[in-house]
Amino acid sequence: MNEDSIKLLKECNSGAKTAINSFDAVLDKVRDRELHDLLKGSRQAHEDLGNETDRLLESMGETGKDPSAMARAGARFKINLELLAEPTDNTIADLMTDGCNMGIKQISVYFNKYPNAEDAVKALADRFRSEEDTLLQKLRKYL
Repeated sequence: MNEDSIKLLKECNSGAKTAINSFDAVLDKVRDRELHDLLKGSRQAHEDLGNETDRLLESMGETGKDPSAMARAGARFKINLELLAEPTDNTIADLMTDGCNMGIKQISVYFNKYPNAEDAVKALADRFRSEEDTLLQKLRKYL
């Protein structure tokens, strides 16, 4: 597997971990059962995609990429601050919508930054982007 493929996989892996951390920060605060189930299902999809990137990286003797401590702390701080001010499902949907937009943007940036990644890796990155977009669309009714 070429260097662009490895780099794109590592960025997808980091993005999956970031998303999972965000889901974990809000899931126990969601009141609406449908919203909870939606977020829980998307969390599982992100975990599955993250595990797939882990397996591919391991097969090449590489390891995944953890989000920076600053990024993790910043995301948790924003979530906790927003929910402290307004602890509603609407706030959670708003926060997760922002996360989806950021995820789509980041995946697109890295997709374009590593144009020589192998087709299978690009397809995996597209699956991440698709998961983010699907969640974004479904969250609209909770805003």
